[in-house]
Amino acid sequence: MLRHDQRLADMAGGNNVSESTVRRGRDELIGLLAAQAPRLDRALRKVAKQGGEVVLIDGTLIRTQRRTGKADRRNYSGKHRTHGLHFLALTDENGRLIWISAARPGRTHDNTAARHDHILAHLRAAGLGALADLGFRGLDNDILDPVVVTGYIATRTHKLTPGQKEANRVLAVGRAPVEHGFAHLKNWRVLTKLRTDPARATRLLRALLVLTNLEVNR
Repeated sequence: MLRHDQRLADMAGGNNVSESTVRRGRDELIGLLAAQAPRLDRALRKVAKQGGEVVLIDGTLIRTQRRTGKADRRNYSGKHRTHGLHFLALTDENGRLIWISAARPGRTHDNTAARHDHILAHLRAAGLGALADLGFRGLDNDILDPVVVTGYIATRTHKLTPGQKEANRVLAVGRAPVEHGFAHLKNWRVLTKLRTDPARATRLLRALLVLTNLEVNR
């Protein structure tokens, strides 16, 4: 059902049961799986305990059906020019998903979500750093001991030096595995365009995190 985004009515008709029975079973299973998803602090401590030094952080958008009324305006992402839900994800250095944030309105900025989840405090408590893209610039303003590393950005009045360009290249290589983590997650076709209630999207995402890791680690 989740892999192929099969409709409840089709599942019910094919198995000679009611649609409400299929929905109830699906929701119960998603709840059980989501409960197994790790908390942020525990996920980071596990990485540190295994000898990891950095994690990879990124944000992405899951498209949703457009809903009527003004309340849906906050789900519109100007960056992606579509309606959806925003969430953050952390992976280890190899791109294995270790944590997913709550789903938030599509217009949410990466930094806003990271501050809401106290990413910096959790990273410092675990003794880890994080590699991030330019969307996280300004999140960590500690010049002497930053834990979130982002690249350099050119402006009209300041061009990047060769050293800064090289630093950006090295950072991009280090961050590349995070895209593999997102790719594994988005293989679940139910995320192609969510039809579920946005309030339930967080549980669904965390359930898929558990299932994705079970598949990857097989």
